[in-house]
Amino acid sequence: MRNIEENIEIDHDFSQHVSAQIWNQKYRYRTSQGIIDHTLKDTLERVAHGLIKNPKTAYAEGMRDIYFDAMQSQKVIPAGRILAGAGTARDVTMANTFVMKTLPDSVAGIMDVAKDAALTMKMGGGIGFDFSTLRPKGAEVKGLDCPAAGPLAAMDIMDAICKMLVTGMGRGAMMGTLRCDHPDVFDFVTAKSDRSRLRNFNVSVLITDRFMEAVAQDDEWDLLWHDQIIRTVKAQDLWESIMLQTFKSAEPGVLFIDRINALNPLSYIETIAATNSCAEQPLPPNGVCPLASINLAQLVDAPFTEDARIDVIELRKMVKIAVRMLDDTLDASRYALPEQSHEAQSKRRIGIGVTGVADALAMQSTPYGSKKAVFLLGSWMQTLQNAAYLASAELAKERGSFPYYNAEKHLQQPNVQALDPDVRHAIVKHGLRNGTLTTIAPTGTISMFAGNVSSGVEPIFATQYQRKITRPDGRKDTEEVMDYAVWLYKDMFGEQAPLPESFVTMADLSPKDHVAMQAAAQNWVDSGISKTVNCPEDISFDDFKDVYRAAYEAGCKGCTTYRPNPITGSVLST
Repeated sequence: MRNIEENIEIDHDFSQHVSAQIWNQKYRYRTSQGIIDHTLKDTLERVAHGLIKNPKTAYAEGMRDIYFDAMQSQKVIPAGRILAGAGTARDVTMANTFVMKTLPDSVAGIMDVAKDAALTMKMGGGIGFDFSTLRPKGAEVKGLDCPAAGPLAAMDIMDAICKMLVTGMGRGAMMGTLRCDHPDVFDFVTAKSDRSRLRNFNVSVLITDRFMEAVAQDDEWDLLWHDQIIRTVKAQDLWESIMLQTFKSAEPGVLFIDRINALNPLSYIETIAATNSCAEQPLPPNGVCPLASINLAQLVDAPFTEDARIDVIELRKMVKIAVRMLDDTLDASRYALPEQSHEAQSKRRIGIGVTGVADALAMQSTPYGSKKAVFLLGSWMQTLQNAAYLASAELAKERGSFPYYNAEKHLQQPNVQALDPDVRHAIVKHGLRNGTLTTIAPTGTISMFAGNVSSGVEPIFATQYQRKITRPDGRKDTEEVMDYAVWLYKDMFGEQAPLPESFVTMADLSPKDHVAMQAAAQNWVDSGISKTVNCPEDISFDDFKDVYRAAYEAGCKGCTTYRPNPITGSVLST
């Protein structure tokens, strides 16, 4: 392995240069005094030690080795905030996902939340806001005899704050949501058509079941403020506006908010109106969640043979380790605000997901998006969900249930009712340590760190591609990157061996293939899934709109599409 910075010798634990580069730039611990992590082993040992709050215990001695081995094997990959922050002196958080408290409809309240957001982003958290609580533009501000600036003006403030902040973990990232019945929803939908505006925001419209019914029936739709009708429009006109803007520029996304709340295991104590910046984690006000992923690409026995299959026993073992790892993370992490710490401790949310899905399928001669792939992904996620809940019940026996746990109400939640009988029995007997357990994050950077496995539940982008990078000295460059499963295949069968047909890539798939895979996973995920439905540039507008209807009917909690367009760029190119 060549050096990736002048006069710095790195170890040889990386199959590809991109993995070494990600480690060096993102996760290697260094201070103004010099480098602390000289090797990847140093980084993983630091993280394993740093996750345990009380290091001088028998528990700590045993778990350090277990955490280290799980990470070194690349079977359990903690999210970037954990890899970069655990065991360091940095004033950073190890939780990835946050939603800010409900925005008060006042200048003082908005600025209080802006301060809280700045403190959270400064510590490395990605955040979300719901702007639906702010009065529409032009509404009267009593006592001042002037019109309100509206939600978009508040978004501009948050955007400017985010632009100002560059933390040790990179730039901040934000999600902004607005309900489909807010009077300013049309302005919200088109806000980012101005290329200079809201560049640090992802935006999503909160879509209700009643709105989807109104669209289907071509009904009128009331835009409301405090239950007062401000304006009435055709539901299909609003839907067309959302679809057209998304067709042009890949935003806004849509979040099916009624479904999100109905399927939230903690719905008996909270209401959700926003997600983190990448939309995989719907959260209540002040909500917090650390993340980790099980790398399925490292769990395939006998890859590229007729006997290839996921080692289900090892999968359950790794999930059990990940549950304990993230539960320890909740206690070891710092938080910017006491309200966030309270949420973390009282509900003990964690988010275990997967990465390397497409690679694992290719290793089993199964094309992504095929009926067999949909079945396999569903079965893997069902196994993961049951293993996570069983591990949390066992942890509750040892440490106690999360403080807000209500056995009677929690056991009636759809997610829990769908679990295997033995798992439900364990929950009845011991309770649950964690309020929610599963999430599928985008995993882009940690997937490259782990040998460039396919990200999350996404397909293989391309077997080989060019990635734009910024060198330590600021120079822009590109480098050749190879998908992990392709690298493994060539390592096993030779550089010139033709790839089998199971190596389908993003360009080979239809939008319905993407939706089918997202829906298969969502059946067994407590929270959300960060997934992009890639559409061809020449897709018709009517077909494009059908993707969102299909996602809703398939049971997805949201939908995000990408169609090549002149407004958004890309980091990767084939």
